[in-house]
Amino acid sequence: MDAQLRELIPFLRDKNPQVRQIALSNLLPQTLKGAAHRDIFFTGLQAGGLQKSKESDIIRDLKLLCRDQLSVAHDAFRALVNLSDSPLLVAPLSEPSFLIFIVSYIINPQSILAELASMLLSNLTASSVACSTILTLNIPVILGANLTNSFYAVHSRCGTCDPPVPYPSEKSQDMFALPLLVDAFVQGAQLHESDDPSKRVRKGEINFLASVFANLTTAPAGRNFFLTPRPSNPLRSDSALEYPLAKLITFTEHKDTIRRGGVASTIKNCAFHASGHKAMLSPESVKAVVPPSGTEAPGIDVLPFLLLPLAGPEEFDLDDQDKLPESLQFLPPTKTREPDPVIRLTHVESLLLLCHTRWGRDYQRAHGVYQIVRATHENETVDKISEHIERLVTLIQGDEPSENVDEGIDEAQSGAGAPAPTTHSDDEDNIIEEI
Repeated sequence: MDAQLRELIPFLRDKNPQVRQIALSNLLPQTLKGAAHRDIFFTGLQAGGLQKSKESDIIRDLKLLCRDQLSVAHDAFRALVNLSDSPLLVAPLSEPSFLIFIVSYIINPQSILAELASMLLSNLTASSVACSTILTLNIPVILGANLTNSFYAVHSRCGTCDPPVPYPSEKSQDMFALPLLVDAFVQGAQLHESDDPSKRVRKGEINFLASVFANLTTAPAGRNFFLTPRPSNPLRSDSALEYPLAKLITFTEHKDTIRRGGVASTIKNCAFHASGHKAMLSPESVKAVVPPSGTEAPGIDVLPFLLLPLAGPEEFDLDDQDKLPESLQFLPPTKTREPDPVIRLTHVESLLLLCHTRWGRDYQRAHGVYQIVRATHENETVDKISEHIERLVTLIQGDEPSENVDEGIDEAQSGAGAPAPTTHSDDEDNIIEEI
C-alpha cells in the first residue's frame, strides 16, 4: 500500500486537473494524524542541525496545488492543515513566499477558501518561526477606488480567487500585512448580518484569524503591534489613530467559540505588557500613551468587554449599578454567561493581570468589577475559575500597601501564567482539528 501511494505523487503534477484531483483525494486520508502511511509526506524532510531545511517534492506540490482550481485547492489546503502539526513542516510552510500567498489570499474578500487558509495560518503561527515572519511581513498590493476594499493583493491570484476585471494598471506597492489581516478579520464578522450572499463583501468569516492573533501576541513584538497606535484605515496614513487591539475587543461576545476564544487570549497576552494597562482600561474619551511610543490614541476601553461575558441576569441595587460600565447596567433577564469555562478563566486571568498596577486596581474598584465577579463566583461550577476569582477579589478589595512597591507583573502571584497561544478547551469547536 505504501508503494502504491508513493506512485500517486508524480500525478499531483499532471496537466489534467481531474488526474490531479484523483491522486490528491487518494492521498488526503493519509494526512490525518495516526494514519498508517502518513510518513510518505515527511520522506526527505529534515529539521535542525547546520544544514538548511529541505522541502520534499510532495510538500512543494501541495503548496502549489493550493493555487489550483476549487476541488484540488480545497484538498491541498486540507492536507497542509492536517500535516502542519509536524515540526518537520515548520520551515517549508513558513517560507516567506508561501506566507505572502496565504496572507494575500486571506485578505482578498473574493477568496473562496479563505477559511481553510486562515486555519492553516493559525496552525503555522503556533511556531515562533512563522510568527516572526508574519510580524514583519509586507505584501504587494494595488490601490484603487474601484477595487473591492480599495485594494487588490497581487499574490492572491489563483484558481479560487479571480483577479479584478479589468486588471488595474497602477503599480503595486508593499504594505505591512498585519493591519490588513486585522481589518479582514473585522469584516469577516459582518457576514452573518446579511442573509443575502450577493450583498456579502467577503466569502468567509475567517474566525481562525483570532487564533493567529493570539499566537502572535505570545511574543513581545506581537503585543507591541496591538498596543501601538496606527491609522484606523491602513490604506490612509492620515486617518485617525487607533490601537489595533480596540478593533478586536468587541468579539468577546461573538457567537463563534473560536473567534471569542482567540480574542480572549489576545487580550490576556496584551495584558502582560504592564505599561499598556492604562491604555487598555481607559475609555475612548481619554487619550492614552503606551511607552516606549509617545503617540496618543483613544483608550481601548477593554473592561466592559471582559465583564460582559462574565455577567449574568442578576439585578444590583442602584449604588452598585452606578459603578458598572454603561453597557453592563440593567442587563436583560435573558443574559447568559460565557458557556466555555476556558474562555471564562481567560477573562478572569486578564482582570488579574490588569490589577498589577495601583492605577489598574483603583480603576477596577471604581467600575464595578467586584460586583460582577461576586455574582459570577456565586454561579461558578469550576473550582479553578472560582479560585482565580477569589484571588482577584483579594487584590481589588484588599488593603493597598502603604509604601511604593515594584508593581511589575508577577506571573506566579497573578496565577495567569505566561502569555498563551490560542485558547483550547474541551469544546471541540474551539480546537483546530485535522480535517
